[in-house]
Amino acid sequence: MSPVELRQRIEKQLNKVEASNKFSKAVFFRNNAEFIFASQEEQNIANNCKRLIQNTVILWNYLYINKKLQLASSQTQKDEIIEALKNSSIVHWSHINFYGTYDFTKIDKKVLSMIS
Repeated sequence: MSPVELRQRIEKQLNKVEASNKFSKAVFFRNNAEFIFASQEEQNIANNCKRLIQNTVILWNYLYINKKLQLASSQTQKDEIIEALKNSSIVHWSHINFYGTYDFTKIDKKVLSMIS
């Protein structure tokens, strides 16, 4: 019933919302993405930690894209990057290992002085 262009724009926005929901689930993967905390304060802390992680990933993505724009050799490359951003979302996390292994065996001298 509605114009094709309008339906396509609505579909694009719905896809962005769905990607955001998937991102939230990817960050909050433990306990089947359910809060197991008793108090409202504990739930708020867990939710705010999830938001902090999400915002950190998004910030990293913006910094990475900014670097790509700076290193672009021509205005055409810059325009292609900007056009790709317009047609997608900054909410990507496939390059992030949420289940990562962390190795703290090698401690930097500066860090060691801060925690000793």
